Amino acid sequence: MVRFRKYPIVVIAFLLVMMTIVTSCGVYSFTGASIPAEAKTVSVQFFPNRALLVEPTLSPIFTDILRDQFTGQTNLEMIERNGDLAIEGEITGYKITPVAIQADQTAAQNRLTITINARFYNKFEPDKDFDQKFTQFYDYSSTTDLNSIKTQLLDDLSKAIAQDIFDKAVINW
Repeated sequence: MVRFRKYPIVVIAFLLVMMTIVTSCGVYSFTGASIPAEAKTVSVQFFPNRALLVEPTLSPIFTDILRDQFTGQTNLEMIERNGDLAIEGEITGYKITPVAIQADQTAAQNRLTITINARFYNKFEPDKDFDQKFTQFYDYSSTTDLNSIKTQLLDDLSKAIAQDIFDKAVINW
């Protein structure tokens, strides 16, 4: 077993080398986000709801969660428009469909599905730009009143999609 007390200069040198490597590759955070060092701002536009079935609270809920994702997980400053990293898009799908049909032709479960189209622009690394659909769903018992769980479902599904967009934009998954 190596005792670090005997090798303080080696440990300090190792840490300095590691910090140099990490910071020379752009801005790094412990979330795994890799952002160009030149990037200082991010803008997330309001995501309008263009789904056939419109849930009025979904647009502000999703937009706020996505903005919080970027401000909470990076050191970027949120600005209104034209950020170094910019995200825009729209809600294209909000639907409730029956799943797990029983023998009596009734659904044992329903599925709430949300689809969001997001466009990401990186001013310093345009090869990382994308225009992509992100979808999440949740199955719930058909005996459950959707209104009793809707607020929590919208929040959970919005967080999952926001995480997917964040991962695609700055973690490159």
